[in-house]
Amino acid sequence: MTPVTTTEQMLELGRRWAEAEQRGDTAELEALTTGDFTLVGPAGFVLGKQQWLDRYRSGHLVTRSLRWHDVHVRDYGDTAVAIGRHLQQATYRGRPADGEFRATHVAVRREGRRLLAGMHLSALGGPRPAPAGN
Repeated sequence: MTPVTTTEQMLELGRRWAEAEQRGDTAELEALTTGDFTLVGPAGFVLGKQQWLDRYRSGHLVTRSLRWHDVHVRDYGDTAVAIGRHLQQATYRGRPADGEFRATHVAVRREGRRLLAGMHLSALGGPRPAPAGN
């Protein structure tokens, strides 16, 4: 059954995205995103679509599990914003890249379906403690 409401569309898009990241399926990730997709990572780095996909193509990023949950969707017609929690177990260049993030997904409607145009991740757990002596 095809998702009908914006919330259903965004949840389905999020499910497909999370599954594709876990498989490292760059063809599916390519199909789920706009040509100018941009990711803002939890440390503030910015990746364009090709840079984002290249992390999987190179084998540098391996996502073992990815859970997108506690999602709240706002509908603005041809644009929708989903804010939720992103829990991942992953490695980047062989080093742990596990984390839990507050994630904002922005999707636009193109040819009757939703595509991810942007994603912004912020680490959960509050700010890091200040160094001793400051």
